[in-house]
Amino acid sequence: MLLLASTSLSSCLTYYQTRYAFHKNFESGRLPEAEKALLNNKRAARGNNRLLYYLNLGTVNSIMGNYAQSNAYFEKAYLIGENYQVNYLKEAASFLVNPMVTQYRGEDFEHLMVHYYKALNFLKLGDKEAALVECKRMNIKLNALGDKYKNVDNKYHKDAFVHNLMGIIYEANHDYNNAFIAYRNAVEVYQSVYKQMFGLDVPEQLKKDIIRAAHLTGFKEEKAHYEQMFNQKYQPLAKGGGDLVFLWHNGLGPIKSEWSINFNILRGEGGNVTFRNEEYGWSFPFFLSNEDYNNSGLEQLEFIRVSFPKYIPRGLFYNQAKLQWNGQAFPLQQAANVNKLAFKSLEQRMIYEIGKSLLRLALKKGGEYALRKQDKNAGAAILSAFNAITEKADTRAWQSLPHSIYYTRIHLPEGKQPVKFTAQGNGQPKVYNFNFNIKKGETYFHSFHSLDTQPFNRYDSGLR
Repeated sequence: MLLLASTSLSSCLTYYQTRYAFHKNFESGRLPEAEKALLNNKRAARGNNRLLYYLNLGTVNSIMGNYAQSNAYFEKAYLIGENYQVNYLKEAASFLVNPMVTQYRGEDFEHLMVHYYKALNFLKLGDKEAALVECKRMNIKLNALGDKYKNVDNKYHKDAFVHNLMGIIYEANHDYNNAFIAYRNAVEVYQSVYKQMFGLDVPEQLKKDIIRAAHLTGFKEEKAHYEQMFNQKYQPLAKGGGDLVFLWHNGLGPIKSEWSINFNILRGEGGNVTFRNEEYGWSFPFFLSNEDYNNSGLEQLEFIRVSFPKYIPRGLFYNQAKLQWNGQAFPLQQAANVNKLAFKSLEQRMIYEIGKSLLRLALKKGGEYALRKQDKNAGAAILSAFNAITEKADTRAWQSLPHSIYYTRIHLPEGKQPVKFTAQGNGQPKVYNFNFNIKKGETYFHSFHSLDTQPFNRYDSGLR
């Protein structure tokens, strides 16, 4: 009974709650303490959650300015994500307990964000070629997603922000031809995918960048095409000086929690069983032989309750921001919505997740039934209680990611230049002052993460 009580307590907690010391310190901006909370958990570096261990260490070190160390952690996370070896014993156990006993392999979008952070770190280290390699790795993964979800309508497999970032890096290398191609790809994906899927249209900065890249490449027709499309003319930059590309990571991505729903059990002929939920219109047919069906215990049930993962969004504390220099204001524009990307990523694999959860619960019920046939008393009751307690969705997630990514570009004269960053929400604006030493013809990359979020209910049981 003590074991059951202990199991019950741990099974009620989400992954976020079991790592509360880290998340509380991180969300409060106490980054050294957050890193210490991670490093003190030695088992995490070797256990089923080691991918998240390195992802969080990479994030913390990137924000603290330890870019090389951050990339070392992210590279370890990348290698874990690329390891396709499966522990079949743990995979089998996941059907008898829950998926938390297996190695966490990460959501599709989390693997993409590893390359984004690595690219950003390389840019701050001055290695633009290595940053481009990471962008190309992202594109390869996106192409793989297109194949993985080829039967899914309205699927996410193209990323405008990746192409936009590639264009910015190519332009920083004065490779205007490839910059134009990347910007053009970004515009197409913003218009054909991002606008519908995430509510994001072409950022104003990208409109200026693609027109400028077309001009610098000598593509007169393309320049005229985009000038007409965006209703703006090419504006040459002041001679001399360099560029500042400022990326603002706003807020924090969603918390992964769980929810559960009931499925009616519809019995057909010849061992056909259908799990159906009327509210969402979901039907999942399974075929069991007569012997398997009789041994499953399902004939004794009218419905079963199953748990699935879900995301709880964390609302933005700031809804806009700007840079100020020499009396001029430069609004930061949203280029990517990581929060919506997380929801979309989970949505794409939800059918698989539901089928797997139903199979897990059916196997548990089969175990209960088999034990009842042998022992109608304590053993079956204990197993039934254990199954109910351990029925749990996989709530593991990389929860130190930003909610959204904004950016802008400023052309600055040579020398030390003071730039003021202001984030604005419903309360008082938050102001930070930066100084950048600008050199002629160079592009400087800087990122800033506002960790503030609106209060959220981590026990929310709603769908979304």
